Amino acid sequence: MELASIFETMMIICFGISWPMSIVRSYRSRSTKGKSLMFSCFIAFGYVCGIISKIMTQTYNLAFWFYIPNIIMVCTDICLYFRNRKIEKREAAQA
Repeated sequence: MELASIFETMMIICFGISWPMSIVRSYRSRSTKGKSLMFSCFIAFGYVCGIISKIMTQTYNLAFWFYIPNIIMVCTDICLYFRNRKIEKREAAQA
């Protein structure tokens, strides 16, 4: 395994560690405060670009396989953003 692949894998793992924490926070808080939909969408787009790059170059190294759970977690967090926004609107209408 090339050194560059090892560093890319380490980067993706480090990013991946933060997503479960963000998902749990989003789920529990039931709020969009402190969240940026645009930021999450850019991150998801970056992961998609990384996956496409790996497919185009047929580089199915360890890093490739970590892109997949990361994009799933980012998309989960994006879904929770919309869920929480709906909850906030409902609560505002009731107030």
